[in-house]
Amino acid sequence: MNTRAWPAPAKLNLFLHITGRRADGYHNLQTVFQFLDYGDALHFTPRADGVIRAVHALPGVSEEQDLTVRAARLLQRATGTAQGADIRLEKHIPLGAGLGGGSSDAATTLVALNRIWQTQLAPDELAQLGLQLGADVPVFVHGAAAWAEGVGDELAPVTLPEPWYVVVTPPCRISTAGIFSAPDLTRTSPPLTMRDFRAEQLPAYRNDCEAAVCRRYPEVAEALARLAAFAPARMTGTGSSVFVAFAHEQQARQALERLALDRLPGWRGFVAQGRNLSPLHEM
Repeated sequence: MNTRAWPAPAKLNLFLHITGRRADGYHNLQTVFQFLDYGDALHFTPRADGVIRAVHALPGVSEEQDLTVRAARLLQRATGTAQGADIRLEKHIPLGAGLGGGSSDAATTLVALNRIWQTQLAPDELAQLGLQLGADVPVFVHGAAAWAEGVGDELAPVTLPEPWYVVVTPPCRISTAGIFSAPDLTRTSPPLTMRDFRAEQLPAYRNDCEAAVCRRYPEVAEALARLAAFAPARMTGTGSSVFVAFAHEQQARQALERLALDRLPGWRGFVAQGRNLSPLHEM
């Protein structure tokens, strides 16, 4: 258990509606999360001296800011364990791409160290800890595709088709806080009920952040236009990644090849299948 690679999967927001602004400055959202069979990997080596240390480096991220370290220290404080860990992160999810990489890394750290340290917190308790690190962390802790409301933390499991996605990330990092504070952001989408949601009608839904992002980051608008040549394309979260769904893996791989991203400096792309159960929980 202590030497295995623990998966930290990427996620997609299949749509994202903003239904209002709260008194605390946050926004009320409605979205659907689905996992991908693509993501980061984490390795944990227990320590008896209580030290928690990252043995990896993330560009522009100090150890004190590293969500894996913060998650481990949060679990350590909450449980009173005297144990520590060396944490090694293999980073594959682009930073600032709307794919939930940091939140997923934090959730995997909580789930894995809860097992390794035998601190025996229940999933709901881990999710509550994770909420202190980010609104997306609980969905990764629970590990089921979900309808989400509130700030994205009120979750109900959903069963979705599991298509193959082409995910493209243009060379820009987007400030989530900057987009949510943008004066031209749509904040008045009429609330839906979960009963109203139909997965087969996903093309009729939208991402309310998309227009504000595209006005500020033309690379995202270009990525959406490139993918729209194949099928309806959408941005995930506040970007910068965009995606399009295919019924079959071969179709997705052919589309990615046709995009010829290797000719576009700094652009990245991959093919992954949607998953209703997180690869972390499958393991």
